[in-house]
Formats: sequence, C-alpha cells, structure tokens
Amino acid sequence: MSSNPEEQVTAMDRREAVKRVGIMLGGIALVGSSTGLLTACAKDRAPAAAGAAIGSFSANDIAFLDDVADTILPDTPKSPGAKAAKTGPFIALMVTDTYSPEDQKVFRDGMTALNEASRKANAGATFSAASASQRTTLLEALDTAQFDFQKVRKPDEAQHYFRMMKELTMLGFFTSEIGYTKAMRYVETPGRFDPCLPYAPGEKSWAAHA
Repeated sequence: MSSNPEEQVTAMDRREAVKRVGIMLGGIALVGSSTGLLTACAKDRAPAAAGAAIGSFSANDIAFLDDVADTILPDTPKSPGAKAAKTGPFIALMVTDTYSPEDQKVFRDGMTALNEASRKANAGATFSAASASQRTTLLEALDTAQFDFQKVRKPDEAQHYFRMMKELTMLGFFTSEIGYTKAMRYVETPGRFDPCLPYAPGEKSWAAHA
C-alpha cells in the first residue's frame, strides 16, 4: 500500500477506509453523509505533484494541515507521525471530494479560527510557527471543546471543526503505508487463518488486509 494520499483513494481503498475509521472511532460516523463519502470513492484522480494545491487548498493550507495532523499523531520511537504519512494532502483531498459545501465551510473557517487562537495564545505566532508544546496545549483545549460541543449538538448541526480534523487525521494515517506497517502490525495476504492469537497490553494492533 502506498503512502501517497492520491494513490490511496481508489474505490476499494476509500470504501474500506471509511469502514475502518468508523471502527477505530468507536462506531462514530465521519462528518458528512456516508452516501457522500462512498460516492466520492468512485471518483478517479490523477496523482498530484508534491506541494501542489488540492481543490481550494493551497500548498500552504496543506502544510498547515500536516502540522495539525502531526501534533495529533507525532513521531514516536516506533513509528513516524502523520506528516511523514502525508496526512495533510489526504485531508485536503477528502474534504474536497466528500464534504458538503456547508461542512467544507465549517472546516475552512475552523482552519482560520485555529490560527487565530494560536496567535492569541502564543504572542502572535501562527499554529505552524508555534512550538510543539504550544501546539499540543492548544489542540488539547480544542479536543475538550469538541467533546463538550458533541453533548449539546443538534442532529442537523455541523460537527465541530476540530472533530473533523481529528477524524480525518486518524483516517489518513491509519490507512497509509506508515500507519499499516509501522504503527500497526501488517502481514501481507495471503496468509494462514489464525482465529485466536495471544495479545499483551501495549502491543500494536493488527492491521486489516488491504
């Protein structure tokens, strides 16, 4: 499986990705209707050049999304983080191809709000210019805010923008080559059927077959 986000969005890959991220998030559906997500799975796209714009997302926007994703899932001693998995371009592609215009606006406005919150909290520094600890502190506060928002959110109301960012970060990372082979344990098919395997707390989970 390629770590290139443009190569991950074939019909089969995208449909499987939508199913898997729902499981990883405890059954929570991604922002936007499942019909919209699965319909977008059928769209064909030519691979984009590195650093190229995607939809209305500029190269700077995508770099910003990479920084957000990498703060959520940073490098660890055992696995590279979300930026190494090119999660930023993946997020831009999924928002462009699968989100409704209303949800796209919430997402884009959220990017602006996040930068403004960083400037306010960090002496004028944008999110990308802030230190790693400053970024983490800000996103932890936003994560608390989105959980609180979920408790009072109406069924027809858009999700909190940070929930969108977090869900797409997980989707992009855990369906990338790095997520599959570094963060999780992956065995290439075909392989034997093992109905029961010992599992010790703290071990990597098994990646589903592509």
